Amino acid sequence: MDGIEIPEALRDVMERICATSVDLALMIARGDIGQNLGGAVGFNIGGDGQKALDVIADEAFANALRDSAVRYYASEEQDSAVELNRTGTLALAIDPLDGSSNIETNVSIGTIFAIFPAGEDADSSFLRPVSDQIAGGYVIYGPQTCLVVTFGAGVLKFTLDPDSRKFRLTGRNLQVPPQTNEFAINSSNYHHWPAPIRAFIDDLVIGADGPRGRPFNMRWIASLVAETHRILTRGGVFLYPGDDRKGYARGRLRMLYECAPIAFLITQAGGGATDSVDPILGQQITSLHMRTPFVFGSIEKVIRVTTYHDLPETETSALFGKRGLFRS
Repeated sequence: MDGIEIPEALRDVMERICATSVDLALMIARGDIGQNLGGAVGFNIGGDGQKALDVIADEAFANALRDSAVRYYASEEQDSAVELNRTGTLALAIDPLDGSSNIETNVSIGTIFAIFPAGEDADSSFLRPVSDQIAGGYVIYGPQTCLVVTFGAGVLKFTLDPDSRKFRLTGRNLQVPPQTNEFAINSSNYHHWPAPIRAFIDDLVIGADGPRGRPFNMRWIASLVAETHRILTRGGVFLYPGDDRKGYARGRLRMLYECAPIAFLITQAGGGATDSVDPILGQQITSLHMRTPFVFGSIEKVIRVTTYHDLPETETSALFGKRGLFRS
């Protein structure tokens, strides 16, 4: 954090997050040489399977922050928020290990966090407008380990120097590229999506013969951190809509631990982030583990997804093309 102007309490918290992330990065790099990090150990409150590294990471961050300025700590891996330091002034929400299903396949995984001012209790600290965040970001454990963070005045990128075990500032004012030919969605759920999402994807898949008039490429990593890092680097749009499967009406991503900080970051980088229709930053967090549909990325693509929802559900992709509403 050298050279970055932030309050001392927040600086200390960020340095503890960085130090813990370095330890995790080295543990992940050891892979099978160490313990079985991808071994199943149970389920979290949301019903998602937990891997050993999920629990290890959660305990590591909580322990590192116990005597810091973090009063309340809320984790995707715990049922409720816990008080770490009664005199703390900050509240931290965290997905300690995003993308843990990818551990054994050596795909990039990460940590996502959001920091708020602490309230009088845990509820007032976390159940509040998304826009109350004072910091949000992620650490990606991949070919390089990077910290990408915003404090509300642009997006910064730090890269881990493995020799010094320090994060070095390697990018300021990161911007989502406005033009792109890439999109990310799990197409195996196509028949469960709402009609506007199917129509939007249909028009991309048709490519040069469709209303968009050019080809598009699909990407799907199943790691929110990895998807975000790619979009910050190359542009694109990510979609995880709600669908008609049981338990998926509001999607599967958590507002507090995942969507709120990513939305804050992407918006600071000039992109957009919605629940398919309404901006995430304009919404209220109503429960620790609430879920939300999530669309984010290059602003033009995000706005276009919203526009598809404004048309009658009976409209077809072919009709969109005839009207020429979405031709670039």
